[in-house]
Amino acid sequence: MVAVELTETLSVGLSRPAFLLVFPAAAAAVWALLYRGASGTASPRSRKWLFAVRLLIVALVVLSAAGPYTVQPRQTAGDPSVTLLVDQSDSTAVTPDLADRLSEDIEAEGVAVRRVPVGANDSSPVGDAVAANLKENGSIVLLSDGRVTEGQSLGEAADLARAVNASVSVVSPEPRTTERYVTVAGPEKASLGVENRFAARVDGVGGNVSTTLTVSVDGEQVVERSFETAPTTVEFNHTFETNGTHTVTAEIDALDRFSENDVFRKTVRVVERPKLLYVSSGEYPFREYLGDLYDVDTAEAVPADLSPYYAVVVQDTPADSVGDVDRLQEFVIDGGGLFVVGGPNSFERGGYRGSNLASMLPVTVGEGQRSATNIVLVVDVSGSAEDGMRIQKAAALSVLEQLGDENEVGLVGFNFQAYRVSEVEPLSENRQELEDKIRRLRAGGATDIAAGVRGGGELLGDRRGSIIVVSDGGDSPDEAAAAAARLSERGVRVITVGAGERINERTLRTVAGAGGGSYFRATDTTRLGILFGGAGAAGGSGLVVLDRRSFVTSGVTLTASPGSFNDVSVRRGANYLVAGGDGRPALATWRYGLGRVATLTAHGEDGTLDGLLREPDSLLLTRTTNYVVGDPERKATGIVGIPDTRVGEPTTVTYRGADRPAVDDPAFRRVGEETFRASVTPAEPGYYEVLGAAYAANYPREYAAFGPAPELDTLIEETGGREFTAAQGRRIARFAAQEASGVRPVETDWTWLPLLLGLVVFTAEVSYRRLQVRRRSTTPDGGLQ
Repeated sequence: MVAVELTETLSVGLSRPAFLLVFPAAAAAVWALLYRGASGTASPRSRKWLFAVRLLIVALVVLSAAGPYTVQPRQTAGDPSVTLLVDQSDSTAVTPDLADRLSEDIEAEGVAVRRVPVGANDSSPVGDAVAANLKENGSIVLLSDGRVTEGQSLGEAADLARAVNASVSVVSPEPRTTERYVTVAGPEKASLGVENRFAARVDGVGGNVSTTLTVSVDGEQVVERSFETAPTTVEFNHTFETNGTHTVTAEIDALDRFSENDVFRKTVRVVERPKLLYVSSGEYPFREYLGDLYDVDTAEAVPADLSPYYAVVVQDTPADSVGDVDRLQEFVIDGGGLFVVGGPNSFERGGYRGSNLASMLPVTVGEGQRSATNIVLVVDVSGSAEDGMRIQKAAALSVLEQLGDENEVGLVGFNFQAYRVSEVEPLSENRQELEDKIRRLRAGGATDIAAGVRGGGELLGDRRGSIIVVSDGGDSPDEAAAAAARLSERGVRVITVGAGERINERTLRTVAGAGGGSYFRATDTTRLGILFGGAGAAGGSGLVVLDRRSFVTSGVTLTASPGSFNDVSVRRGANYLVAGGDGRPALATWRYGLGRVATLTAHGEDGTLDGLLREPDSLLLTRTTNYVVGDPERKATGIVGIPDTRVGEPTTVTYRGADRPAVDDPAFRRVGEETFRASVTPAEPGYYEVLGAAYAANYPREYAAFGPAPELDTLIEETGGREFTAAQGRRIARFAAQEASGVRPVETDWTWLPLLLGLVVFTAEVSYRRLQVRRRSTTPDGGLQ
């Protein structure tokens, strides 16, 4: 098949071009018949005329055999049909069966329905089913709760659907049958003799039902509670007095649909308290606080031998009094932890600047005064943002309010491409103009966040700085994340702010993570003032958590108001976790070699940690210390890790030792020096052991969540589908017809036309010669014999 594009709207081609090779032979045969095999009295002129006519007829026949066609865009009604993917997994058993009703309503509108069953029992490969049934410009209706338990995610399926311009609509009815399930959250590893907090949560769908929760630790009941509503969370504390693996089992008794998820099992590996070294030139309460949680040695300086310790805590100590800093540096590089706590004798007042100790820290010393930076505000003006444009503008104006006047700020709008709205100029001179330009932004066009990120980078040019993207995230994250990563490599940080009626936080978090920045909700933009010196930081008090995704700060509540801060600024590439209300850095972390380092620069006037040692703030100190300690079993031998898992899902067994474990099942493989790993997949729920170490296998993931999954909203938005109810089968049919219609390229076969023209020419030629015979102007055979 060959084709040639004559204009933007017209292409011509041949479906069987090989037939053209017949023409030279056919032309030679016609020539031979007229000039070699014929006789008569025809003149040379008559012979040439007849040869030309017969050659034209042969050419038209050959052209017809070659299959000529044209392609032109036309408005067509299409062939509307609906592919109905019907989720038959167990999690949908709590909702009514609607497949028959939907099919009948759709077919009543004259639209064909192809029903495809998806999943069964505890298997829900919904993403795979969507991907397998995609067709170019097609339409799929998914009757499902969207709870994917295996295969590709709905986000991955949405990316494929967009690539072929297919839409995925969703019917996800609310559950009507009562169902309850139980889970337990808490530490996977714990220190001997240290109190640990656990939370048993009963969740579910449907109406209220009497539920009794019991929790046992190592077979001994520690909790019993009855209630009717869900969700309900019951917290409890427990202290383990022996090493080894311990079990926590939660069980519910309720009249509901499934019994498979009425028991949840959890294991806790209890190890000796990690050994810490506490170094300080003074006496502070933090030492006693650490002693309640860890095995702590105290020293006035770092010794040469740090091998017994997991981490070193240095509090309010001048650099020249720390001790063997070179050995400390080796210790951290090899995987040890370091927690440096400030005070009146440390950091800028302790001679840290330029010292070997300072080189390990996630902060630079004596540079706490905020300096100006370059910022480009990138605002989503695409069609997906149109309904929430008022929210987008409000968020962009709020972000602008948080930027201090000392910064230089520019503005970019983007949909499928980026638009320069305002150059990077001092905010003190163009704040009002930028506010006006933000208010006058108008929405329209497709969404390409990558175009906005690149546009922000182009506006910055060769300057370092930050790009703040305000968007609803209605796009795939891959290309935008790659663009953000490239900017990060040249010192440009990408921050994202989620704003709009429907926000795809997954995309925005991915882009921010790739760009070395953070994701903020529109309601959290005041935290930007701490980073960039705007209104949110002026006159602030107390402490503010900047990143709640970190292990250190997740779930932490801060009420203390330390009176002093050391004069530092956070290094690029470090994790800036907590700041003072006035914008001064309080807590930062980073990786140094194989080790972990944290700095706490907020303290009381007398050098103590003041209110940070009291609950709930003390959790921040515990989490930070645990962060620098890392794995409390990294010095141990034998089995050092078997995470709990679910039925049908593998877990990894980690063994440390000089020799491979002498067992055939599971089979261990060497993954490093004195480190071996094996994989096990339980077939039934319960507690299992490998070489004396236990792990839990819980009920399948299918029974761990019910009702419409949040990912369905993203699937609909990213593919241009619709959300329908069970009663809207006729509306689904009309939507399918609308999707099938439109301007599409239509191929027209013209095989008949050359044949018709050839017949007309042949008839005309024969008729002409017959007419000449009647006029006796030639012989009956035209002069040819």
